[in-house]
Amino acid sequence: MKKYNVLIADDEFPARKLLQEYVQKVESLNLLDCCSDGLKALDVLRNQKVDIVLLDIQMPDLTGLELLKCIDNQPSIILTSAYSEYAVDAFTLGVVDYLLKPFDFTRFLQAINKAIERCSEHVSSSAEKYIMVKADYKLYKINYSDLLFIEGQHEYVTFHTKEKRVTALYSLKSLEDTLPKELFIRVHKSYIVSINFIEDIDKTTVTIAGNKIPVGASYRDALIGKLY
Repeated sequence: MKKYNVLIADDEFPARKLLQEYVQKVESLNLLDCCSDGLKALDVLRNQKVDIVLLDIQMPDLTGLELLKCIDNQPSIILTSAYSEYAVDAFTLGVVDYLLKPFDFTRFLQAINKAIERCSEHVSSSAEKYIMVKADYKLYKINYSDLLFIEGQHEYVTFHTKEKRVTALYSLKSLEDTLPKELFIRVHKSYIVSINFIEDIDKTTVTIAGNKIPVGASYRDALIGKLY
């Protein structure tokens, strides 16, 4: 059975405890982390593969709605709140469901089923051979067949395609987990490359469309194994 990684973000301990109990009742869910504020949740989202987020709206430092605006590669989001007036704003940001506190396990399960369905839709879109990237207030469709390599630059990455470059707020780790492994491989702490565009390989680099990409020592064996 596929397990979906769940992140809980709520500043109230009783709410976090209840959500943990609910998550643990569902066999297909894996509780990845539980955060008490928005900044910690944002760090988890940027560095780990999260499928579903149970996100409170009113939190210190960074509210749930503010957090949503910081996420580019958005997982399935279920917002939780004691206030109904945020619902319209929430759905314009693409959330899966809006749980009005207090809610019981049955209502929670309804929201989770919607989130899992959304996750399945994401898988289907990846099977269509492209990734949608949000950058510069635009949404770019990047076909896997055009993507040469991805270069990590601190909190940002640059997608190098045959015709253009797109820089966006992503982590290489999340992309490594998301991109199809039969097409892409990580070769360095700062690079993911398209296997199909590798022209040659030596001890320390691979060449892609004339670009020399460094190969980290810890990644070399996996790369060689993939190619041969």
